[in-house]
Amino acid sequence: MKPFLKRAYAEIHLDRARRNIEKLKTLLKGDAQLMAVVKANAYGHDDKTMSVLFQSMGINNFAVSNIHEAENLRRYGINGDILILGYTSPEYAGELSENNIISSVVSVAHAKALSDAANSPVRVHIKLDTGMGRIGLRNDTPKETADEIAQIISLPNIVVEGIFTHFSVADGTTDEDDEYTLRQRDFILDTDKELRNMGISIPKLHFSNSAGGTYYSDERSAFSRFGIMMYGCAPNSAKPLPFELEPVMELKAEVSHIKTIQKGDCVSYGRTFIADRDMKVATVTIGYADGYSRLLSGKASALVCGKRVPVIGRVCMDQLMLDVTGVDVSVGDIATMFGCDGNERITADELADLYGTISYEIVCNISMRVPRVIIDGDEITDVIEYHY
Repeated sequence: MKPFLKRAYAEIHLDRARRNIEKLKTLLKGDAQLMAVVKANAYGHDDKTMSVLFQSMGINNFAVSNIHEAENLRRYGINGDILILGYTSPEYAGELSENNIISSVVSVAHAKALSDAANSPVRVHIKLDTGMGRIGLRNDTPKETADEIAQIISLPNIVVEGIFTHFSVADGTTDEDDEYTLRQRDFILDTDKELRNMGISIPKLHFSNSAGGTYYSDERSAFSRFGIMMYGCAPNSAKPLPFELEPVMELKAEVSHIKTIQKGDCVSYGRTFIADRDMKVATVTIGYADGYSRLLSGKASALVCGKRVPVIGRVCMDQLMLDVTGVDVSVGDIATMFGCDGNERITADELADLYGTISYEIVCNISMRVPRVIIDGDEITDVIEYHY
């Protein structure tokens, strides 16, 4: 039996993730701890693989998007704290308690509904909307916010262990972005002061996401919630990082067919590519159903035999074509869609810039039909194939 289907696959390099984590730890100040964000299947990298790795490195705080992701971590043997960053319906109050999962609270009404639905204490962190405009307590003043938090604390079956907020432009490049971020930080800090004036002490206060923990590291934030940077991508490719990160994922596919076309011949749907010369074309077994976006049609390059070659014509659902003129390529060779081959490298950040998105979307969109090949050093240690 073959170890995995080489049609299209993603390599996940654990040694690179370890090195990234060690670099990120140098950004922590005071008693701040690293909270590993492993939502969305660990940004496409396989949540079981990555969370078990992070736990083995001494990380005891994890963040996910929803209760199903949190319950998965418990099934994987993750025994540290797990915070759900998004909304959890009160009907899951029992599951939250049973699995010792921390829920976000996004409003006083949400807290009351959780309290009413719970038969045992539910651990919560209260989310503040200090400028993201998404979810959380939103008020004009820290005093009003502190008053609402006091209401939540008084509810039965609700155990408030933290308050937190999320920066929206911590990766921004303008003075205005900096001022906005500092206002967000100051609002949650001032809310905490108001609570202390009321005799209320919240154990954990946190506000640093990947960009916040990098550019605004603050010992007053109990956690830096690192996400995309653990996986080797930048929050904003336009803003320099203090050190180089190593992309953990590489996306690869097999060359299935090679042909020569003549000047004037067309390639792929819509006849958007018409050859301006005779050329050698390779078909590769990956497409937009695998998560390689159709928006990369005619814009991106791939690596074949250590050489950068252009994607030509429209990306199809399951296949795409490359101009491999002058490259000594054979059927069965591997094309690297992002990653390294020889001295050449294509990053998820590069692909994101080509069609106006972010590296988060590039890696998160790698579909469940693409096996994750887990590599530690030079050794394949596991292959994750999803039942999709």
